[in-house]
Amino acid sequence: MKQSSSGFSFRSLHLSLRFVIPLVIALGLLAYAVVPLVDGLTLRWSVRDMDIRSRLISSTLQEPLTELMQKGERGRINALLLRATRDERLLALGVCDQEQRLLYKTAAFPVTLSCKQPEKSNRDPEHLIRLPQGPVHVAINPLENENIKIGSLVLVHDMSFMERRSADTRKYVIALFAVLGVVISLITVFVAHLSWRGWMEGVRAMLRGEGILRPFAGPQVASSELQPLVGDLRALLRNLDAERRFADDSTIYWSADTLRKLLHKELTGEQVLVVSNREPYIHSKEGDKIRVQRPASGLVTAVEPVMKACSGTWIAHGSGNADREVVDANDCVGVPPEKPSYTLRRIWLSKEEEDGYYYGFANEGLWPLCHIAHVRPVFRTADWQQYVAINQRFADAVVKEAKSDDPVVLVQDYHLALLPGFIRKALPRATVITFWHIPWPNPESFGICPWREELLQGMLGSTILGFHTPFHCKNFLETVDRYLETRIEHESSTISHNGKLTMVESYPISIQWPSPWQESQPSVEECHRDIRSSLGIAADNRVGLGVDRLDYTKGILERLWAVERMLELHPEMAGRFTFIQIAAPTRTALDDYQNFDAQVRALAVRINKRFASGSWQPVLLRIAHHEPEEVNRYYRAADVCMVTSLHDGMNLVAKEYVAARDDERGVLVLSQFTGAAHELHEALLVNPYHIEQTAETLYEALSMPDYEQRERMRSMRALVRDFNVYRWAGRMLLDAARIRQREKLAVRISGTGRAR
Repeated sequence: MKQSSSGFSFRSLHLSLRFVIPLVIALGLLAYAVVPLVDGLTLRWSVRDMDIRSRLISSTLQEPLTELMQKGERGRINALLLRATRDERLLALGVCDQEQRLLYKTAAFPVTLSCKQPEKSNRDPEHLIRLPQGPVHVAINPLENENIKIGSLVLVHDMSFMERRSADTRKYVIALFAVLGVVISLITVFVAHLSWRGWMEGVRAMLRGEGILRPFAGPQVASSELQPLVGDLRALLRNLDAERRFADDSTIYWSADTLRKLLHKELTGEQVLVVSNREPYIHSKEGDKIRVQRPASGLVTAVEPVMKACSGTWIAHGSGNADREVVDANDCVGVPPEKPSYTLRRIWLSKEEEDGYYYGFANEGLWPLCHIAHVRPVFRTADWQQYVAINQRFADAVVKEAKSDDPVVLVQDYHLALLPGFIRKALPRATVITFWHIPWPNPESFGICPWREELLQGMLGSTILGFHTPFHCKNFLETVDRYLETRIEHESSTISHNGKLTMVESYPISIQWPSPWQESQPSVEECHRDIRSSLGIAADNRVGLGVDRLDYTKGILERLWAVERMLELHPEMAGRFTFIQIAAPTRTALDDYQNFDAQVRALAVRINKRFASGSWQPVLLRIAHHEPEEVNRYYRAADVCMVTSLHDGMNLVAKEYVAARDDERGVLVLSQFTGAAHELHEALLVNPYHIEQTAETLYEALSMPDYEQRERMRSMRALVRDFNVYRWAGRMLLDAARIRQREKLAVRISGTGRAR
């Protein structure tokens, strides 16, 4: 055996060297050919970057510079150019008139340059000029006022960094090929010494899904040689998937039609069920008539466009006093009322059940626990028992509405944390997507809940578990790690529990784009005039707006304190600024909410008594339900919208305000403790607990010039347009479709293995 083993090793080494030596020579020749190509690409990329930077700087300086040129304010023009050249790569700026005469320039402007585009070398890209002091990038962009050219702006960028970058790139390319040659050589030698039979068995095990497709389903069968590769392969697959998702987002325009096509292509014939506590339409009796009302809910705002696109079934608690009168024998009704496009299936609760499940455990327990808004969570055993029973009732409704054993079920929010586990028991092949609309706290905070393990186990019945931000995902993974016996793969963001795999992902929720009132809404000028007229506000008054449910997590008290402090710091705003607070009543049966209602009303009265004069009042409090179309008119009329949540999952009011401003005016003041703050970077971010900072930011918003409002709003509108609610739903459904395909493939491979 020794001789045989030695002979095999010698032959393997000999064969390896016969492969390695030509490989090293080939890599050396390839490196020699690639380095000049990389140099050329680096040069062109650098010049292209400078072209983009030049256009961006010109666009930014266009409006203020043309205004100052018309006024002939030479000192302010020089100061503006000097501030712009503080950028370390922007060497100099010059301003020319229509006759190409240099009117203004900074100190470092090269004497050899003029207002004409200089001639370039044949070997250099356009705009790259080589001067005695080194290479520079020169761009000449027109200055226009109302589409009439009044001159041009000359931008000179220092390109010396380009030569340093090229030198570094050459070193890295040569080093890369050297390392690549060594690594490939070592792998070749290593593979040559592996047992061929063991290698093939390992590959078969990987193809069967052991260690990759089903990484946590029992003991690993893949050969020991392949075990170190499995984790790396999972991480690589996740990185490739992330890159693919990013590429998709840049090429797909997400709309209701896109979502319908996606469902048809990726989930052909699959039934989609949405389950939530809150229903999208409430039927209420007013005298002899039945009125249909949409509740003030971010969940409803986000999910309903998805249901209209997929024509599925929405299962929810029937809370209206006329809800029973409009349903059929199966407790179903078609909605929206004016043009039904999906089915609403209602669940009925007694007052005792609603008190325990909804007001008790969900809103006196889980809501303050997750929001960390300094309100003590209350947990009662009786409430927990009702919560378990009602979650089971929702699960029974899902089973009844399911037309197959593998529907796609979208579970919404903290009222139904146990539902995924119940569905998993009844329909093991179902794809359950749970989205948690509120923040997820850290493990220490969540540990307060007496039934923490049961809640986590219920949520891990999900195939996909979605949160608004990666930070909430991280908190959830750490919470599960703290309180349950599971296997967590942080590279793939997956949790294995009781033989089932749950993917934990961030899906930032958004709103419908364009809004349903895009074609019918009044103009901004008309909204401005009508809102002020109806509320008795002077036509030239600045208007601030807050739109919330009357909830202690929304920072309404802090917002009104900031309004009061702003009037103290800037008394000239008295009589010139009015703040409108729209607050929809919610959970009025709870003491905390009743007390909060009283505090808000008392504060508004105190501020008005202190500052009001004549017919002017600084705060107009509107505690009543407002239909979404009416709120949209307020958005279009307001100069500033304040979103000052103390802790929020996303807060769609911020995105609704941005979407409503097609005039590209208005300023968003946004709490840093909202999920929206992670996306809307052009908003004015505040810490709502810091009253003076919020007050000064409000004044800054009211004083912001039009051109800055336009730049900020344009950028935010582009983000809300591209990352709309259809993208939010589409991303989850695409991930669900891929998981379903993967599971089918795993079953097929396992079946093939058993047959063999």
